[in-house]
Amino acid sequence: MKRKQKRLAVIAGGIAFIAVAILLVLFALSRSISYFYMPADLRANPVSSGTRIRLGGLVETGSVIRDEGRIVRFEITDGSAKVQVRYSGILPDLFREGQGVVTEGHFDSKGDIFIADTVLAKHDENYMPKDVADRLRRDGVWEGDKEEGK
Repeated sequence: MKRKQKRLAVIAGGIAFIAVAILLVLFALSRSISYFYMPADLRANPVSSGTRIRLGGLVETGSVIRDEGRIVRFEITDGSAKVQVRYSGILPDLFREGQGVVTEGHFDSKGDIFIADTVLAKHDENYMPKDVADRLRRDGVWEGDKEEGK
């Protein structure tokens, strides 16, 4: 083999190695991706039962029901649609009615109840770090409560 042929063989081998690595990464990611939906999205495009998704929205006021043990039932809404959720486990400290939440799981076999295995409560959207609030207040851009942001 000539020197040029050896160089081309090494380059071709390197490209083939990189292509295989990229394919393996894409395959692994495709199996672990869970798409994010809001209740209105699910009404427009239903998801088959067993498909793993993330469901986000606000916990509907008055919908939280605690069953025996650690099972909790509640509804997630985005203002135009609602989805019933069942979760077995300990809820995050920030979980409460009217608060933003993201759940991860799948729909039951009937497709009407979302079975969550993970619940993530979002903090208040009005929160702002103290130094940022002070700077905005100093610049006259924001006139929030003096205690807010602490």
